[in-house]
Amino acid sequence: MKIDSIDHVVFTVRDLERTCEFYQRVLGFEVVSFAGGRKGLQFGRQKLNLHLYGKEFEPKALHPTPGSVDLCFITSTPLDEVRRELGEKGVAIEVGPVEKVGAVGKLLSVYVRDPDENLIEIANYVG
Repeated sequence: MKIDSIDHVVFTVRDLERTCEFYQRVLGFEVVSFAGGRKGLQFGRQKLNLHLYGKEFEPKALHPTPGSVDLCFITSTPLDEVRRELGEKGVAIEVGPVEKVGAVGKLLSVYVRDPDENLIEIANYVG
């Protein structure tokens, strides 16, 4: 078996509307509805599916928990511009910019928290 990519990741959240608003306003994700009113956040060829805590869809993780995700998003927008936009949108940068190592090379990253306090890394590949 050879896995090629990630199609979607499921976030368990406390507040669907607040989560959708954050990812749409801050990161530009598109809010989508599917399969009986479920919500997701579309970006590029990927999606974050959202499960409301305590009302998760089956099948689900054995212990779904809001705020348990640490995820890195790659952007083509220069990190200085990302930092400026985050500041304009009132989103605090928790850490960064810092150098990290990604799946295919060196990253320059900043870290923020979403409404459930998931750690969200926003990064550029460098070099």
